[in-house]
Amino acid sequence: MSPGCKTKVWIPICKAGMRIDIITVLPEMLEGFVHESILARAAKKGLAEIHLHNLRDYTLDKWRRVDDYPYGGFAGMVMQCEPIDRAISALKAERDYDEVIFTSPDGEQFSQEIANDMSMLNNIIILCGHYKGIDQRIRDHLITREISIGDYVLTGGELAAAVMADAIVRLVPGVISDDQSALSDCFQDGLLSAPIYTRPADYKGWKVPDILLSGNEGKIKDWEIEQSLERTRRLRPDLLEKMDSPEGELKGS
Repeated sequence: MSPGCKTKVWIPICKAGMRIDIITVLPEMLEGFVHESILARAAKKGLAEIHLHNLRDYTLDKWRRVDDYPYGGFAGMVMQCEPIDRAISALKAERDYDEVIFTSPDGEQFSQEIANDMSMLNNIIILCGHYKGIDQRIRDHLITREISIGDYVLTGGELAAAVMADAIVRLVPGVISDDQSALSDCFQDGLLSAPIYTRPADYKGWKVPDILLSGNEGKIKDWEIEQSLERTRRLRPDLLEKMDSPEGELKGS
């Protein structure tokens, strides 16, 4: 990566296991997700654990309601202060948290850089938004960071929490057997990845580029950078616009 570019170089740091607590009104929606694939592997290795908390368990309402009508006559329903405060306070009484995140369409855009930074934290709370949103006082006093996964609105923040948990946990050293695989993912250097191929070298006349079969590491690296730049320029030119240096400087990085 050229030193003139904005994207920070991410270096995985070995640390104690990470913990992510997700507060939601729909824990069933996430149960299957957190017990499969990368997240399940991380838990089995003792490298990361994800705990789901039903927000309704923290309400004092006999009907287990966690929402109410908004002041001012606005449309929709709003998640109340008390159950959220009780849930977050209960978790904070057990351990310290680095971030208390609220999934919100008006939060900062989630990115690989944010995932890299969060993978080096120890304990994170993710509060899933629902209905019209949460009482502003929770955002003012308890939330440390608001994050969006895109400029669109979902029924709830559960899918956003799942996306973030997966992107973060897979970066914890040891979760993926080959750490270099995570280092070479798309966006780690601010660019899209180059095309990838596997055996056979010739399938129905569709051939793997000769350079990848040459064994010449230097030329293969140059090809990788050139292809990465070409794909980024063609598919995501906005990524190049975010960089300080001219495209040509990247090749020599």
